[in-house]
Amino acid sequence: MNHKKYLIFHKHNLHYGIQAAQVQEIFPLPELIPVTGENPDIIGILNLRMQIVPVMHLDWLQGYSPQACHLDDYIIVVQCEGLQIGILVHNINEMLELDDKVIKTESTYGFFCDIDTAFIAGIAKVESKTIFLLDIKKLVRQPDTLFTLIWDAQSQLDLMTVSDNGQQQDEEFQTPNFYDLYCPHTTPEERVVFRQRAVHLRQSIESLKDSEETNKLVPLAVIEIDNNYYGLDLELVCQFTDIDNLTPIPCCPQYIVGNMNLRGEIVTLVDIRNVLNLPITPIRVGSKAVVVQVDDIIVGLPVNQVLEVVYLNPTEMTLLPALELLNDAQYLRGMAFFREKKLSILDLPKILTQGGLIVNEQI
Repeated sequence: MNHKKYLIFHKHNLHYGIQAAQVQEIFPLPELIPVTGENPDIIGILNLRMQIVPVMHLDWLQGYSPQACHLDDYIIVVQCEGLQIGILVHNINEMLELDDKVIKTESTYGFFCDIDTAFIAGIAKVESKTIFLLDIKKLVRQPDTLFTLIWDAQSQLDLMTVSDNGQQQDEEFQTPNFYDLYCPHTTPEERVVFRQRAVHLRQSIESLKDSEETNKLVPLAVIEIDNNYYGLDLELVCQFTDIDNLTPIPCCPQYIVGNMNLRGEIVTLVDIRNVLNLPITPIRVGSKAVVVQVDDIIVGLPVNQVLEVVYLNPTEMTLLPALELLNDAQYLRGMAFFREKKLSILDLPKILTQGGLIVNEQI
């Protein structure tokens, strides 16, 4: 079977999917530089490490009136025709592996809903959900104006930069336009967060331009467990999902939460809080889990939330001194910072093979 990973998000009671291989980055919505008149599909641009990224609102492409933007919205950056394009979404649900056999072709999905199927590559039925899979190439309807927009914006990059202290260098280019147009109900505190995100994203490319051989960016899924931030190697992540159909397993260690039926596959949920020296708390149906695979071990890890996907420069990661490699620290690859908070990068293979967790098909 031919499986592909898809990032699934939710809008207007509909589920959409994008091939994970096309996704470059995911991060919370920052303050955008509004764009009007150039391209009706683009609501704004952002400075992503000194590169201009136009951002489109999926509501406009589907003919809906755009919903107001919120602090918990996300930007999904995809690669399309040599360009980086941002897609604004309100909820990111999970990452799924889909078999090509469950994806219907365009000749069979014309009767689904009243959405514009011009941007749909196929439809997948997963349990009770219908997932509309986006054709990234078709999302760019006016490539000529888009190239012009990027070229003009890149040439005026210095006029669009938000200063490091959160104050704008040129009010005409930035707020209050972004908030008046898209976030009319934001508080002053929320605006500060939006601006801080923009400052963080525009960090100089100088910090990333070391040798590609020695400093290849490391993709990490950032998760939260008990108010602590942890990074998981994205290559080990199979999918993000909600915990459902949870069946307790009698006579098992406390860290074995139970089994979950995940679209016909039985996945054991393993709580790694004990390994991380965190108190074990009850895991409830409806909370989040990250399904990971290390060699032939496939388990679900309960988490409080999945925050985003980041690409970490190895130079930003601090290795732990030998004296600190005790207790839970021995299961960390290193430390970094995320949203001005400590990010512990997990050594997941070591946790699952040497952390005292016994996980096999017999439990």
